[in-house]
Amino acid sequence: MTILDGRTLAQKILTDLKPEVGKRKLSLAVIVVGGDAVIQKFIAQKKKTAEDLGVDFWVYEHDAAISTNELRKRLSIIVHDADPDGVIIQLPLPGHISAQYILNSVPPQKDVDVLSARAIGDFAVGKSKIEPPVVGAVKALFEEYNIDYRSKYHVIVGAGTLVGKPMAAWLLNEKISFSLLEERTADISEFTKKADILVSGVGKPGLITGGMVKDGVVVIDCGTSVSHQPPATSDQPEAGSQKLAAALAGDVDFYSVSKKALFITPVPGGIGPLTVAMIFKNLAALVKM
Repeated sequence: MTILDGRTLAQKILTDLKPEVGKRKLSLAVIVVGGDAVIQKFIAQKKKTAEDLGVDFWVYEHDAAISTNELRKRLSIIVHDADPDGVIIQLPLPGHISAQYILNSVPPQKDVDVLSARAIGDFAVGKSKIEPPVVGAVKALFEEYNIDYRSKYHVIVGAGTLVGKPMAAWLLNEKISFSLLEERTADISEFTKKADILVSGVGKPGLITGGMVKDGVVVIDCGTSVSHQPPATSDQPEAGSQKLAAALAGDVDFYSVSKKALFITPVPGGIGPLTVAMIFKNLAALVKM
């Protein structure tokens, strides 16, 4: 079993990116509505990366009770008056807000997350010059570790905006065989047991266990949530970073699944840091367009 070290790879990508970003002063605005511990951790990661690269990082926080229309108005003011080079709508938004309407309000030339309907549409048909961050992160791991993914059967658990839908759009465009599962699918193990490559992005700790995968599977854990489970005991070997943040957990039960996996990402230290790196890679690319 090989642990896919996203943190080290992300640092390599950012080191290569720094000279390009340093050619001009860039800015990135993050729109936050409410926000829990996981969201605040994501924002902190992005802020630190921005500081390391010399990118101005502006956080605009809004009360969780804000209406869709009011948020749209404030976003318009930020986009046109502050004029950041890139804009992030920090997801998830509260349930009463029309998330896609807000995402569609981000101009394509500032959409570093590739989440507006126009941006994801361009990506799906191969017209986009940038990729959704999670797609870029997964591809970077495949390339770094020489993982053959084109001839494999992929199973994506979770059809969300940040992971499932972008991954499905990429695989479809690449003509790679895959299944996209909703979290509420009756028996996801019927599919996961057949997966050569398993990607999960639900945000539910322990959703994927060792009994749900086959030997030799490649596991990409994109789920991040706060777990109230006690930390693993010392007789359960795991990735170094896996012990550090007991509150953070992925969808995958690392201990049981790692016994079968050929490759596996830890949480934290896997997809998360790479996704952040890809956001800034997209920012630099959009400014050049």
